[in-house]
Amino acid sequence: MTTTLGTARISSTAAPTAFFARWADTATWPEWNADTAWVRLDGPFAQGTTGMLKPKGGPKTKFVITALTEREFTDVSLLPGAKLTFHHEVDVDEAGATHVQVTVDLAGPMAWLWRRILGKDIAAGLPRDLAGLKAAAEANVEVAA
Repeated sequence: MTTTLGTARISSTAAPTAFFARWADTATWPEWNADTAWVRLDGPFAQGTTGMLKPKGGPKTKFVITALTEREFTDVSLLPGAKLTFHHEVDVDEAGATHVQVTVDLAGPMAWLWRRILGKDIAAGLPRDLAGLKAAAEANVEVAA
């Protein structure tokens, strides 16, 4: 069974590529994600690439990029007995505005425990971190077409 811990959505003048550029530059995630101490990839920012991240105040966690297209980026953190999935989706409306939505899901036999440990903090942090990502993406020169 999968449980959704939270969802956040923002609109921006930055092009979708500006968001993907920020996601691809994992070394800078702590600049816009307040709960992340550091992130390292074991290869290029691509589907199937693994990495390690260190949440502030938490243990190092392995993760894998499970989806990467022009519209979505999904990474899964591998917790003992559970998988924490961050699904990022980008679209552009008819007026040219970019919309970014992040949904965090938790699944696995120990999901109930991880939900108690992480659930409230993740739900509370999503809007803040997405706002930070938006500011970082809009700091780029590129704007939506």
